[in-house]
Amino acid sequence: MRFDVFTLLPEVFPPYLQVSILQKAAARGLVSFHVHNIRDYTHDKHHTTDDAPYGGGGGMVMKPEPVFEAVESVLGAPPVCPVILLTPQGRLFNQKVAQELVLYERIALICGRYEGFDERIREHLATDEISIGDYVLTGGELPALILIDAISRLIPGVLGDPTGAEDDSHASGLLEYPHYTRPPDFRGWKVPEVLLSGDHAKIVRWRREQSLRRTLARRPEMLHAAELTEEDQKLLAVLRKKEAE
Repeated sequence: MRFDVFTLLPEVFPPYLQVSILQKAAARGLVSFHVHNIRDYTHDKHHTTDDAPYGGGGGMVMKPEPVFEAVESVLGAPPVCPVILLTPQGRLFNQKVAQELVLYERIALICGRYEGFDERIREHLATDEISIGDYVLTGGELPALILIDAISRLIPGVLGDPTGAEDDSHASGLLEYPHYTRPPDFRGWKVPEVLLSGDHAKIVRWRREQSLRRTLARRPEMLHAAELTEEDQKLLAVLRKKEAE
């Protein structure tokens, strides 16, 4: 899968993309990252990418010309892949959106700065708008890295464990169960016996119960959209009853 990132701060990306899982995935040809400096597509001596908004107001607005030229020079006109604006006005990013986007062979991400984008970028260039949460950041670089990371994890072969992404929090609509490792007894805090039993079926049931218990306690709204079995529903009824007592 190929990611094309359009930004005013290309130096932000290498430190994260060239280490750990993403670096290994790129070395194996599973993903590729192409970071493009929007300033390279300006034509004045100051490499101007922003200007004051019409109608007045604080802040500066990203100009349409360099953004259009950058994206169309790299992707063609019109682009043949999703072109995503990272903006707090976009739809909220979550695991379901990551699973939707991983189906594409190529994705373009446009990182905003200043007060925002000229509306013509939104209307005539972008095909999607995504927000990573209901708060405002200085720019779209961190959101772009979050999308790249979350989507890349879903590509077969990127994670060492082929089923690793399936067990992550939110992947199944529930929060992930607790994890433990050696030593089995640390300061008197012991690993649950079931995890030491070697009984795979019991471990699977315990993990499912813990996921349900944790989701009910911390993110109960997630249960409305989760795919729950009849056994899950019975267990939740018991947990809710205990919670009410």
